[in-house]
Amino acid sequence: MHPIAYMSADDPLFGAVGIDLDHETGVLVVDGDGVPRADVRRAAGTPLESHVPIGTRDPGRLTMSVDGTAISLRPSKGFLTRRSYRVDTGSGAKGYGHRLVPVSLGTSRLLRDDTPLSVFTSTGDGKVTAEWETGTVPGPYDASVGYALAAAFGTGAEPIWKLTLDAALAMWP
Repeated sequence: MHPIAYMSADDPLFGAVGIDLDHETGVLVVDGDGVPRADVRRAAGTPLESHVPIGTRDPGRLTMSVDGTAISLRPSKGFLTRRSYRVDTGSGAKGYGHRLVPVSLGTSRLLRDDTPLSVFTSTGDGKVTAEWETGTVPGPYDASVGYALAAAFGTGAEPIWKLTLDAALAMWP
């Protein structure tokens, strides 16, 4: 794969959000005038998983920072349920965490400490969109984390019956 310069997202609350991903080197950068810079990096020498935009779901081989401050990044392995494809972050200084979890075949919901903030869609063609929940007050930090997670790990997952069938069929020669 070659570097992907994702199109800027035109966010209704935060304006233009730039998203740049280099799958080969494992570097993702999200930035914009209305959001702090977020970086997700894959450790050098990590075997690439082509179905994961950042190249791996191994938490020991990934780092994330927002506005220059390191935060914990914990992607789940992803196997039989949509929930198994969730990605969790912690922020230490902010005192709260985020979770991106698939809710349909193509979308994932961003939560801040179990409060739904937005539904993200990353179609794989370089476009990431966010639909912010009515009645919530997301901040620029939330947007930066959401766009970074959606771009780095993609959004959505197959329903459990499809994942189970695929796993069962994979066991047959």
